[in-house]
Amino acid sequence: MDTVWGLGFAVVAVVTCVLADGDLAPRLVTTALTVVWGVRLAVHLHLRNRDKPEDHRYAAIMERAGGNPRPHMFVRVFLVQAGVMWFVSLPVQAAQYADSFGVLAWVGVAVWAVGFGFEAVGDHQLTVFARDRSTRGEVLDTGLWRYTRHPDYFGDAAVWWGLYLLACATWAGAAMVLSPIAMTYTLARGTGKPLTEEHLTSSRPGYAEYVARTSGFFPLPPKRKQGAS
Repeated sequence: MDTVWGLGFAVVAVVTCVLADGDLAPRLVTTALTVVWGVRLAVHLHLRNRDKPEDHRYAAIMERAGGNPRPHMFVRVFLVQAGVMWFVSLPVQAAQYADSFGVLAWVGVAVWAVGFGFEAVGDHQLTVFARDRSTRGEVLDTGLWRYTRHPDYFGDAAVWWGLYLLACATWAGAAMVLSPIAMTYTLARGTGKPLTEEHLTSSRPGYAEYVARTSGFFPLPPKRKQGAS
């Protein structure tokens, strides 16, 4: 599911680009930004998860299912995420019906670029750290991870706020503000950050101290005094 998550958005963007009747510029830019984000995320997650046990989040859902977990997983994971994908992608669809590519759209591209940078660089830094046997069992607290415990989640949220700004060229697109809000909430308060940190706190020595000095979502300078963020 993690691998096809980004690819699903890419498919939505390409199909909408073909069907929409908006100006060519917003259609091509919106599609390109969504496809670049989706394909990079899919490749990264596939390489990260390849030949590894089931993600602990999905394993926990399977354990709670009991009996035959397949119908439960189909509804709880695949159908739910398909619904979330459709809802979150509404700005991507709406942006492609815009008649022009204005200043707000350029602001959206800039916000997308910041988010994409945080997500891609953060993922790369974590991959390099995880491959280093000398840091096995330690906590990554350098690079972007010095300023936020989740540069990937923050970047993901910023990407979707950028795409939302592209959609604001139309009133219908601007009305879809709940889509980036839903994505941000999922990452910061839903199945993203909380479940990840619950797992790391119980399995990684030193993570509690890292939590005490490092911002939980938005990039901020690390705290000098110990205290939960």
